[in-house]
Amino acid sequence: MTSTLTLASLAPAIPEIYLTVALCVILLVDAFAGQASRRLTPTLTLAALVIGAALTARYADVSSSVTLFSGMYVADPLGNMLKLFAFLFIAVGLLYSRHYLDARGLLKGEYYVLTLSALLGICVMISAGSLLSMYMGIELLSLSLYALVAFNRDSGIAAESAIKYFVLGAIASGCLLYGMSLVYGMSGSLLFSDIADSLRGVPSLGLIMGLVFLVVGVAFKFGAVPFHMWVPDVYHGAPSSVTLLIASAPKIGSFALAYRLLVEALGGVATSWMQMLTIIAVLSLFLGNVVAVAQTNMKRLLAYSAIGNVGFILLGFVAGSEQGVEAALFYTLAYIITTLGAFGVVLLASPAGFEADHFDHYKGLHARDPMLALAMMVMMFSVGGMPLFVGFWAKLQIFQALWAVNATELVVIAALISVVGLYYCLRVIKLMYFDAPGDFPRSTCSTAERGVLLVNAAIVVALGLLPNTLLSLCEAVIG
Repeated sequence: MTSTLTLASLAPAIPEIYLTVALCVILLVDAFAGQASRRLTPTLTLAALVIGAALTARYADVSSSVTLFSGMYVADPLGNMLKLFAFLFIAVGLLYSRHYLDARGLLKGEYYVLTLSALLGICVMISAGSLLSMYMGIELLSLSLYALVAFNRDSGIAAESAIKYFVLGAIASGCLLYGMSLVYGMSGSLLFSDIADSLRGVPSLGLIMGLVFLVVGVAFKFGAVPFHMWVPDVYHGAPSSVTLLIASAPKIGSFALAYRLLVEALGGVATSWMQMLTIIAVLSLFLGNVVAVAQTNMKRLLAYSAIGNVGFILLGFVAGSEQGVEAALFYTLAYIITTLGAFGVVLLASPAGFEADHFDHYKGLHARDPMLALAMMVMMFSVGGMPLFVGFWAKLQIFQALWAVNATELVVIAALISVVGLYYCLRVIKLMYFDAPGDFPRSTCSTAERGVLLVNAAIVVALGLLPNTLLSLCEAVIG
């Protein structure tokens, strides 16, 4: 349903409108507040995120799909839910990051402004109704992340990672744009709804070429093989607080990109892009989990683990069913919640002048800081897919979706590779609980940060014991 553009009809777009205004206000406050901005900007940003989430729940609560701006903007239950989670994940990431940034002299207003602009890009991607608005959201998110990776100007490795990320991202962006131009040429429209109506049946050679380039762009945004080269280097080289942000909320944007572009717009030629995604998903599963076993750096381990987990998310789309998309959504949210906790431990275990990013730094962590060790153990069990943790149900949902469409060989492959993934997770737990503690600085994080981490770990366990709450939500918004 297309609404006439009036003040009342703009209500579904309140999250993006508010976020844009809040971003500008915080930028001005930071510029004119002087020394007070060092404490004022982080507080204002968190307050803005809370208000933004409340406005999203209040004004973007729609029971059906509503389009604005000549079909370029779509408001629906899925978009509403994804935006709420995006606000939440960014807020948690900033809570974990505050002490880390303060201890390194990086607690600056630009960091928070860039984070909010990245969130705005995610929201635009979530509600994109056309190729043009989707591309605008992607670029807004990408440019913000490029700047954040290079945020620590005194770090040579961060600058190197940012350049590599920017160059590879520009190539992927070009591929995506070229694919969009081919799809536009085949369909004659930029709107996803029109593309879905016009492109059905057996695709032409030109459309197949367009699909190839679009899948390349989607795979790069997810960090899937063979377009994963940036993931371990950026995760390792960026400040840990930035790595946490890259590993969490942007995955929601990647899911929205795959769903809006592939499922909604190109669902009529799904057979073609599903074949491409199958290869990418299997390669991601294999390389991510196998190479993670050889890592000795915690951030690189989590980077390769992310590549392997992306393989599972893509398998949900490969299933080509509503159940598969629901499973992919559930897996995406479960993965982000777990990753926030894992990187939260890395940040809280890194006092001033020390980066807890090597395996040796986690030896005997249980003796030095039992709470951090417990939280990391919960996250590792979830990543490994152990029962009683949310990661188990995430993998099980993917298996069930593939089994329902008779993709037995993919179930077997994914199950076997999951065993490899469990090995490197248990290896981290072994370091923390069975190795002799090293002489490393103790964590100096605040009680509030520890409280957030404990709540994070409790949610991972609670969703493992009672997964139906999140499962039902995913089914409702996709169905």
